[in-house]
Amino acid sequence: MLHWFHGWVDTVRTPQANTRLGMVLAAVAGATNAGGFLAVHEYTSHVTGVVSTVVDSVVLGHTDVALTGLAMLVSFVLGAMTTAILVNWGLRRQLHMAYGLPLLLEAGLLLLFGVFGGAMNYATYFFAPLTVVLLCFIMGLQNAVITKISRAEIRTTHLTGLVTDVGIELGKMVYINTAPGEPRVQANTDKLRLHGLLIGSFIAGALGGAMGFKTLGFITTVPLAMALLLLIYRPMLLDARRWYLHTP
Repeated sequence: MLHWFHGWVDTVRTPQANTRLGMVLAAVAGATNAGGFLAVHEYTSHVTGVVSTVVDSVVLGHTDVALTGLAMLVSFVLGAMTTAILVNWGLRRQLHMAYGLPLLLEAGLLLLFGVFGGAMNYATYFFAPLTVVLLCFIMGLQNAVITKISRAEIRTTHLTGLVTDVGIELGKMVYINTAPGEPRVQANTDKLRLHGLLIGSFIAGALGGAMGFKTLGFITTVPLAMALLLLIYRPMLLDARRWYLHTP
């Protein structure tokens, strides 16, 4: 089974590896987003909604809601910034797991999310805001990983762009080319397949996450973190071996 994950986060990329990684991360994002809603009643990957909430709250004079939304936005941005820093740091040092560093951090933060979620039963006023900010950071972190790896071809934490692209390609598919001599309108079936897989993975992850968090509670974060660790175990071992062999 471990051999199946070979090359998924290596620095040498293939379209197949990008697709597989995107599907796993989309499923993790769907599960985390669903779990976040059950925990704090917020969908933390929807930046458009967050910005709209901030603006509406400012106009209506709801300062506390506006500040919460602003904190969510800043946290998402910081997550994306952290990915850029970690990946570039790893690439400069020629690490096999340069793209895996943010996923390693995400795995740890998912476990922390589980701890925060369990602690909310005892101090909701303290842990609920921390959980919201933490989840936004995780979403920004993860979305930036696959964006950087795939050169902005893949997104995993939200579906708006994916569904839009699917609609565009379906429109091309049903278009009737009648004008002779004009370039034919043709759907990009590879793009349609990729985005369909990502959407399906996100929905499957959200369904599994919602069921898991509802029935098992925040222990559901453990298999999510383990899934990320499976992705990075091989490049992490390669870097550890290289470090060990060069250590005096």
